[in-house]
Amino acid sequence: MSRTPSDGENAPKRGTEMNQKEIFALMDRFDAGRAVRLRLTSGDFTIELSKAAPAAPGPAPRVDPEPVPSPAPAEEGAVITAPLVGTFYASPAPGEAPFVRPGQRVEKGQTVCILEAMKMMSEVPAPRAGTILEVLAEDGALVSFGEPLIRYREG
Repeated sequence: MSRTPSDGENAPKRGTEMNQKEIFALMDRFDAGRAVRLRLTSGDFTIELSKAAPAAPGPAPRVDPEPVPSPAPAEEGAVITAPLVGTFYASPAPGEAPFVRPGQRVEKGQTVCILEAMKMMSEVPAPRAGTILEVLAEDGALVSFGEPLIRYREG
């Protein structure tokens, strides 16, 4: 015949206190069960456990939707995004002129910035001919993959 804890195997001796292991086992079983309150007295020792009653299923509370703000008008132009994670550099070397400035016309394939990753410098080319509207990344800043770097107008 197999014995289970309900046979009294782990129960404390009558008139003695529970040890820490027995208290933790009781707490685990209480948490796993459906009871919401338990009081156990053994001699001079008493332990009380309680937990919030499970919520009764019912209709969900009505939530009035907050007005959704209208989206900001889309900014003009297309965006060149970072093809990798790295450090953004607007110029070929410190103290030199930047690759591009707002208002400057660029040709497809022209280098618009450099991204440094793991000591490797990667030139970022203009995907199309156009005019630079704004440099969005700060020189020397760490940029994430897909982060907007430069806004430009095609054509």
